[in-house]
Amino acid sequence: MDLPVNTFKRGLNANPPMIGTWTMSTSPVMAEAMGCCGYDFIVIDMEHTPNDVPQTLALLQAVAGTPSASLVRIPWNDPVIVKRLLDCGAQSLMFPFIESVEEAEAAVRSTRYPPHGIRGAAAMHRAARYGGVSDYFSKAASEICVTLQIETINALGKLPEIAAVDGVDCIFIGPGDLSASMGLIGQVGHEKVQAALASAASACRKAGKPCGVLATDPAMARRLLEAGFSWVSVSSDLAMATSKARSNLAEIRA
Repeated sequence: MDLPVNTFKRGLNANPPMIGTWTMSTSPVMAEAMGCCGYDFIVIDMEHTPNDVPQTLALLQAVAGTPSASLVRIPWNDPVIVKRLLDCGAQSLMFPFIESVEEAEAAVRSTRYPPHGIRGAAAMHRAARYGGVSDYFSKAASEICVTLQIETINALGKLPEIAAVDGVDCIFIGPGDLSASMGLIGQVGHEKVQAALASAASACRKAGKPCGVLATDPAMARRLLEAGFSWVSVSSDLAMATSKARSNLAEIRA
């Protein structure tokens, strides 16, 4: 049995660029439904949702039955969580709040088996198709995608060095926390925040690394892609559902 192909990793430099969305609802049904909507990938969030490892496994299984790829944002740069998620079959991980080269190197090491890293070795898990993938240990890294999330002005200043760390596949710029670090919390659309995002995209291009970003709406997504981002994730399942629900209610009451 072959190792599953990581279509998210393959599409980091795609033209046209990949477009995804976030699943925040913790519901496998919602994740599966979003995966059937035509998005290139679905971000499964563990940082700002109640999702734990078993719940994330269910979400991975739900999205796996759709045309969309999965990208899991882990709650922290923790090798124990990374090990469990990789064994569950997650191939693309986003590490939040990376602030230094040392943290970037630690993130990569947690995804690699010795001698290149510290991932614990087990043979019987979903990633290896329960023992069905021959020589999984030597093949696994080729289909693992490490995305590092840069979220502060401090980290932006170190972006070239962080992006150059061996094993880093992609940089993701988090607009929400970036705006907070700039003293503009909640103002992602502010011209200073948008300028910082464009500057980050330019720095990633110079470093030769694909870069992704979150946009709150389609118009912002288009602007950020035009600014040089390689891919974009737009809104979330909860945001889209509640927006439509409020719109319907307001229309009826009117």
